Amino acid sequence: MSTQPAPTTAREVVRPVAPKLIDLSEKVLFGDVWERPGLSKRDRSLITVAALTAMYRTDQLQGHLERALANGVTREEIGEVITHLAFYAGWPNAMTAGTIARRVFDAKKP
Repeated sequence: MSTQPAPTTAREVVRPVAPKLIDLSEKVLFGDVWERPGLSKRDRSLITVAALTAMYRTDQLQGHLERALANGVTREEIGEVITHLAFYAGWPNAMTAGTIARRVFDAKKP
């Protein structure tokens, strides 16, 4: 009897439950919205990290922090976004985002 590895991304976890949601995410969100010419992927990543931090969407933040780094956002810029949001989105949200960012940074030592 073989066992399949456990799903690791939100899309893999949700696909069996809501396949259309994942299809729309892949085609519309990542296939269209993220590809539009009005903003760079770097800027979209920075905006997404800020929005997830402000809304306390910690389940999505790690993946988007990783994407932000891959899209050229610096660790210093992420730190500035988190600091700035402490005063607009709440200290606990910023502290939690900082903790998640630290884990991401530690996993990707330069």
